[in-house]
Amino acid sequence: MKHFYLLLMTVVSFSAFGQTIKGIVLDAKGNPIENAYLSNNASSTHAHTNEFGQFVLDKTILGELVVVTAFGYKKKEFNISATDISVVLEDAMFKLDEIIIQPKISAMNVISKIDLQTTPVNSSQEILRKVPGLFIGQHAGGGKAEQIFLRGFDIDHGTDIAISVDGMPVNMVSHAHGQGYADLHFVIPETVEKIDFGKGAYFADKGDFATAGYVAFKTKEKLEQSFISLEAGQFNTQRLVGMFSLLENSKKQSAYIASEYILTDGPFDSPQNFNRVNLLGKFTTLLDENSKVSFTASHFASRWDASGQIPQRLVDEGVISRFGAVDDTEGGRTSRTNFNVALTKAIDENTFFKANVFYSKYDFELFSNFTFFLEDAVNGDQIKQKENRSIYGMNSDWTKKMKHNDWDIQLQAGLGFRADATKDTELSHTLGRTTTLDPIKLGDIEQFNGFNYWNAEFKHGRWLINPAVRFDFFKYNYQDKLESFYRTQAETAFKISPKLNFVYSQNNNAQFFLKTGLGFHSNDTRVVVENNGKQILPSSLGFDLGTIFKPVPKLIVNTALWALFLEQEFVYVGDAGIVEPSGKTKRMGADLGLRYQINDYLFLDSDATYTYARSSDEPSGQNYISLAPDFTLTGGLSWQKWNGFSGGIHYRHLKNRPANEDNSIVAKGYGIVDCNLNYVLKKVSFGISIENVLNSEWNETQFATESRLQNEPNSVEEIHFTPGTPFYLKGKISYTF
Repeated sequence: MKHFYLLLMTVVSFSAFGQTIKGIVLDAKGNPIENAYLSNNASSTHAHTNEFGQFVLDKTILGELVVVTAFGYKKKEFNISATDISVVLEDAMFKLDEIIIQPKISAMNVISKIDLQTTPVNSSQEILRKVPGLFIGQHAGGGKAEQIFLRGFDIDHGTDIAISVDGMPVNMVSHAHGQGYADLHFVIPETVEKIDFGKGAYFADKGDFATAGYVAFKTKEKLEQSFISLEAGQFNTQRLVGMFSLLENSKKQSAYIASEYILTDGPFDSPQNFNRVNLLGKFTTLLDENSKVSFTASHFASRWDASGQIPQRLVDEGVISRFGAVDDTEGGRTSRTNFNVALTKAIDENTFFKANVFYSKYDFELFSNFTFFLEDAVNGDQIKQKENRSIYGMNSDWTKKMKHNDWDIQLQAGLGFRADATKDTELSHTLGRTTTLDPIKLGDIEQFNGFNYWNAEFKHGRWLINPAVRFDFFKYNYQDKLESFYRTQAETAFKISPKLNFVYSQNNNAQFFLKTGLGFHSNDTRVVVENNGKQILPSSLGFDLGTIFKPVPKLIVNTALWALFLEQEFVYVGDAGIVEPSGKTKRMGADLGLRYQINDYLFLDSDATYTYARSSDEPSGQNYISLAPDFTLTGGLSWQKWNGFSGGIHYRHLKNRPANEDNSIVAKGYGIVDCNLNYVLKKVSFGISIENVLNSEWNETQFATESRLQNEPNSVEEIHFTPGTPFYLKGKISYTF
């Protein structure tokens, strides 16, 4: 009788509190599905799958109904029949009404998932444009890293946005052209599987350069199909892409190689003679059901000629066309070779470990002439910037999930480092790209960043509280080779960056958030040693208050009010080899984004941003931040998989903005419309794309620059610009196998 009562109590206990259900979610081909969402409405419990497709669902009684949803798959409902289960989801057309707004800090990433699904990336420039509110500009023949604008920052080529690929940093510290230089051209667009982004310095695992935000790209681990693609267009443009799966019949291993080759002259009067080659190989193997290792190797090389930035006065006077040049001997070459090894391991059902180690070999040489004959009336002002660099690094993090009373707790600890060593980083005065007239800067740079972060998430009911702290240590060494004696100039710095974020999830269709955090603006080693270590890492303070919600099933709206305050913005001007302190700054703004599915095939998207950016130390009217975006608007209409057709029409608009501190010189805004149309016929697909459909006359990059032409007695400060692409038609044919 006693045993009977014990058994009865056990049954009642299971009935009242439920059991722990473990399992895995797979697609129809047996591949694990990451971040699938499982919910049990009866017990109000839910779970997410990890990178191996595994999940743990608590408080579930056998026989209860569980709903499984995942991006790009059919929703599945079933009754739990065992404590260890396997769930298979079928592929489906993307449906916005099935998207769950998950209760987590990075819920905004659902936007990038939607955009990648509805408007796939087709070029290296489009990769960064997938971040809402981010604008880019190319101004050196297609080979130089793009100029980036985000949240009131003229980020130049990456000073205040952290960019990575598979955990490997893209930004270059203490670069010959400028701090944070981020050349993303080594990424083949078709290999991108996921884009993770966040605005603001609210994320403990993101440190250096992440003042305005971060963008993290993840490349595919396997190919569903091999393909080869050929593109051809105006301006002698050709692009050849091939991606080939190597282990199609293996369930535990996958491998592929990808290649890209591009040629173009561009729309300029002096041909760009641009060429770029990309090669990538990736191999992934499951060590067991709970761990996997990926090996990636890639190589990128490009060279180009450039017409550079031209003064507005020459175009107005009819001396040159908008696509002309003052010094058409500008241009450059660059290459990067990468090796990356990544380990992902589930230690147990609640403990997760991830790590990657990487090495990059990088070479860079750039010739520019921004001021023409301002400094040297005979030979001109052309400069050469050159460096060769090695980068070593490691990232690791450990995640532990647990429960305490009614709290779901997730703890995360991270540890890593990055070490850069450059040899003969150079700035020289040159003539005609062949003759070095005199050196301006020449030296060896060594920079080390070690970091550690602690991150916690406490979930209780509808609330998620996320306290975190990050520790960064920097070591700077610089040997100036233009000095008459040997010495190493060295400085160190340490920074603590606390974060505190709150998320309130009303339900699966509405989330409100308040994000706060301290970050920092890092500086070039040459700035650090020249300032004797003072204000090496000036702090930033920011907050975001916003929401992401679905007012109706097929509409997602995201909004945010934000502010960012920076105590100093030292800038190393790589073009002149000098340091410019910009003082304290403040930036405030609002973001609004919409994603709407009209029907099964049509998708509408739009993002608008407004920013107020000013210097805090200067008087009103003299406190504008040069080139800071004021208002931006992007959006479009896309259609997918309609009787073999897909395509879209998209626009982007950038308002007029100040080009100098008193707004006396204005960088003109622009509005551009692009479109594309594709058709799939069995294994062959055809495509056509048009950039700048309306053939608008626009300036892609603009600067307020003081320059002097060879026959001018006095210098002139005015807008110098690189013209934007005119009407540009391109065709494409692909074959899959």
